[in-house]
Amino acid sequence: MASLTRTLGRSGIEVSALGVGCWAIGGPFWQGTQPLGWGEVDDEESVRALRRALELGVTFFDTADVYGTGHSERMLARAFAGRRDEVVIATKWGNTFDEATRQLTGSDGTPGYLRTAVEGSLRRLGTDYIDLYQLHLNDLDIPVALDLVETLEELVAAGKIRSYGWSTDFADRASAIAAAGAHVTAIQHAMSVLEDSPDVLEVVEKYDLASINRGPLAMGLLTGKFTRSSTLGPDDVRGVAPDWLSFFQDGRPAPAWLDRVSAVRDALTSDGRTLAQGALAWLWARSPRTVPIPGCRTVAQVEENAGALAKGPLSPDAVAAVTAWLER
Repeated sequence: MASLTRTLGRSGIEVSALGVGCWAIGGPFWQGTQPLGWGEVDDEESVRALRRALELGVTFFDTADVYGTGHSERMLARAFAGRRDEVVIATKWGNTFDEATRQLTGSDGTPGYLRTAVEGSLRRLGTDYIDLYQLHLNDLDIPVALDLVETLEELVAAGKIRSYGWSTDFADRASAIAAAGAHVTAIQHAMSVLEDSPDVLEVVEKYDLASINRGPLAMGLLTGKFTRSSTLGPDDVRGVAPDWLSFFQDGRPAPAWLDRVSAVRDALTSDGRTLAQGALAWLWARSPRTVPIPGCRTVAQVEENAGALAKGPLSPDAVAAVTAWLER
């Protein structure tokens, strides 16, 4: 398979241009009665999928301590036991949770909790260092976030983390931490062909950071498997969508978003790509800093996504066609 790589911003850490998002493999978890996972998972298949991704040249794996209330991190530890030096692992902190009940219990943006959280992630991941450690509180007040920088730099000096960043969709927050932290190297933000993010991209370019793209397949809409009659289960975050999730409504794909997918399908599937591969290729064409992290639960999903690496970025003509359709 052709090699397509990225550098994680100022860190100099090289990764495959495609990552794997590990939210779904964490399995079910909740905040009260609100599901926050993607339904039941098969742990054996999750491990096979993670290992298959590495076989296909994918080296970047993004998770969070709260995914499955620790379960996703444990799956990564199991999949890559004895192979830690072959993978680049990113995780996140900021949410508090109860592993026994699989409940999210709140959030904590203090330096004290940061020190507690990093030790928990190191233990669950079965490693003595984290390559990229990301603040997982999207809208945390900027002064509160900046109070974390000193502690993060101490963790870098201690060798517990190699670099850090913020998972935020707000350009002012991204800019603030980039300016304040010597070892800030990435901003993770929502971005797909259906939902561009020019303001955050401007920040990552200004500060020499990586753009980690969550939701690159629009939570499954850009795989092409959903229709207006599709339904999702009550243990799936898309089936009981919270306010921030616009792609799904009342347990079904939102019709307006399905219409947009239909509009760009032909352009994205040019050159023999699947719809998902075209959506990933659009992100690579959008900026040389992008690292999309589509989720997976099966080997087949990993194989399809990794197939995009061989074809590389979408052609300028195809990008122009996508833009024209979306502007209509």
